Amino acid sequence: MTIPNWITLSRLLGLPIILYGLHQASSTWHWACFAIFLLAASTDWLDGYLARKLNQVSELGKFLDPLVDKLLILIPLLALIENQTVPAWGVCLILFRELAIAGWRVNQTSITGANIWGKLKTVTQITAVGLLIAPLSGEWSIAALGCFWASVVITLISGVIYVYPSDSSS
Repeated sequence: MTIPNWITLSRLLGLPIILYGLHQASSTWHWACFAIFLLAASTDWLDGYLARKLNQVSELGKFLDPLVDKLLILIPLLALIENQTVPAWGVCLILFRELAIAGWRVNQTSITGANIWGKLKTVTQITAVGLLIAPLSGEWSIAALGCFWASVVITLISGVIYVYPSDSSS
């Protein structure tokens, strides 16, 4: 097991705390969840950087990284459904895209890396979940929901572009 793979798996450690904290009425707990989420999300960049820098890119890492990324986004979103912060159907659209692309990848002979839309999807999802977790005032809550819906749209667009990439050779 490589250092980058351990870092990838470390992202999972914060999820039980986030789930517990999001069910507490205390804004202190929600700020703690926000901090843990941002720390975990920041390791996504770190594990990829170290894998390339240390020449430790592995098949296990290629499998684990996107799986853990999906859990890091979807598990807090499920708790936010339960808290009635976001509608279930919006989260289901994200979940559908993620499962569809995971299924699509299983049948591919080679896995392509994330394009700009995939990276934008990740950034908007992390931003949306972070804003939704943070105990923000009214106008910020509206911005957080707007960011959530933007992430849903970008998630769907990135899925379509992943399956049907434009042919730049024509």
